Amino acid sequence: MDYLPLFADLRQRPVLVVGGGDVAARKILLLQRAGAQVRVVARRLCPELAQQVETHGIQWLGQAFSAEMLEGVFLVIAATNDPELNAEVSAAADRRQILANVVDDQPQCSFIFPSIVDRSPIVVAISSGGNAPVLARMLREKLESLLPASLGVMAEIAGAWRERVKQGIASISGRRRFWERALNGRFAALVAQGQIDAAQTALRDELAAPAEQDGEVALVGAGPGDAGLLTLRALQLMQQADVVLYDYLVSDDVLELVRRDAERICVGKRAGGHCMPQDDINRLLITHAQLGKRVVRLKGGDPFIFGRGGEELQAVAAAGLTFQVVPGVTAAAGATAYAGIPLTHRDHAQSVTFITGHGRRGGDALDWSALAAGRQTLAIYMGVLKAAEISRQLIEHGRAPQTPVAVISRGTCADQQVFTGTLDQLDLLAQQAPTPALLVIGEVVTLHDEIAWFGSQFAAAHKRASLVNLA
Repeated sequence: MDYLPLFADLRQRPVLVVGGGDVAARKILLLQRAGAQVRVVARRLCPELAQQVETHGIQWLGQAFSAEMLEGVFLVIAATNDPELNAEVSAAADRRQILANVVDDQPQCSFIFPSIVDRSPIVVAISSGGNAPVLARMLREKLESLLPASLGVMAEIAGAWRERVKQGIASISGRRRFWERALNGRFAALVAQGQIDAAQTALRDELAAPAEQDGEVALVGAGPGDAGLLTLRALQLMQQADVVLYDYLVSDDVLELVRRDAERICVGKRAGGHCMPQDDINRLLITHAQLGKRVVRLKGGDPFIFGRGGEELQAVAAAGLTFQVVPGVTAAAGATAYAGIPLTHRDHAQSVTFITGHGRRGGDALDWSALAAGRQTLAIYMGVLKAAEISRQLIEHGRAPQTPVAVISRGTCADQQVFTGTLDQLDLLAQQAPTPALLVIGEVVTLHDEIAWFGSQFAAAHKRASLVNLA
């Protein structure tokens, strides 16, 4: 993060603007909307600013800038067409540790202006750090169309009622749920219709008989890594959660989307690494939900595909708690799609089988004869540690040693890597792949070189294939 986003209180604070043209006038208008006391230094003033001087909207200090004019100033803006003067203003401000903005000269700035969506008191600021101002403006235009004009009025009413709600509802979680119901229900609809009195009545009625909700558990699939693959429902529940129990396989990008003040508990789940016992995870889910909290159990991929989601919900259901499930993009679907490997293809595979290399101890053995049949794709989760055994068993039961295979490491993430070769090389490929990794076995792997599209690797697909091919 190149710039720390801040919202500064400029009410009744002096701000110096050096420059008197149209650009300076636009900056001054923005400062005045924030309540700043604007002082101007300029050789000449545009008609708009000259009129403001006459009406005492701004104070004109003179034609020539001097460093002494920065005394007592909260921040300064240089908006002249004289690069030397702008640099002088920036340097003088820096010596005094005063924030300075030089219009259209990012290296001289200690702060920059974002694109702003104003629904006061709701304000949304968008910045590209000066790298792509046109992109920031386009995002602002999209948000302008998405955010209703009534948003500001709704926020003002909520602010006026905040203390009353705090006195009426003791618990923080109860107050949060009250506002979530109000801001998504009748109150919000009445504000949007301009029926302010009726909206306040709706708030009063809700506060008089608040519907305190019991806790619940949401089993949410976080997908294979790319936060863009989250479902809308998953994002909504992550933003409403009081407690989030997550696995190591949930990416940092996805965790960034969890509500900031939610309690986060890492419960492990990494092959070969430290894990919290499953009974302890079940107990945590139940305990927090019984306290009236909204609990999100966040699992990499899809919670019902090798994620023990069914076991956890059995425990939650036995405790008599409310629960719901949000599917996620499973690793086999996401990682192979990002690697340009279709799971099925008319010319190569008419079926796909998902299996795990990390089953329950003492569980049923895999049907290797069925898995070794041709014209099918095998997608193997948690198979890196047993790659040698998987390769041996498949070859012994009839799968050709030259069957194409891929090991997809950190699928859908920015650092995704794809290692391709043949079945008799599977163990070697798995050893060089960072985890988590998915094993893919079948003729569909040959399409990777042709239709890979994601990340930096796809451009070097042919080169990579020749490097890892040991035949």
